[in-house]
Amino acid sequence: MINSTSGPGLVFPKGGWENDETVVEAAIREAVEEAGVRGDIMHFLGHYFFKSKTLQDELSPEGLCKAAMFPLLVKEELQFWPEQNTRQRSWLTIPEAIGLCRHQWMKEALEAFSRWYADHMLSNPKKENHGSET
Repeated sequence: MINSTSGPGLVFPKGGWENDETVVEAAIREAVEEAGVRGDIMHFLGHYFFKSKTLQDELSPEGLCKAAMFPLLVKEELQFWPEQNTRQRSWLTIPEAIGLCRHQWMKEALEAFSRWYADHMLSNPKKENHGSET
């Protein structure tokens, strides 16, 4: 997880995606830019909805956003990354992450990941479920 630049608590890397990339490519890019990590996308956890004050406009006065969440099996931790001057990454257990997570929707994604991990990875540790999702 990484620190939030707009207040207390920790968050996951997130952001919009460019016209020339998929949501999976965007998730991988955001992980590199914000957290300085590279790895493999494991599974699509689902879509989560949240409100963003910075994205409120005449088309969406409530600032409603939709995030696609993917766990990333980190294989490389970069020494230098684009947002290292404003972001600090933290390695936590799932219960620690839930306790420190800033947003309820991210806590729900963590709980979904915990269930998926227990069902797919702990029950069959040799099975690798690497898809094209991020």
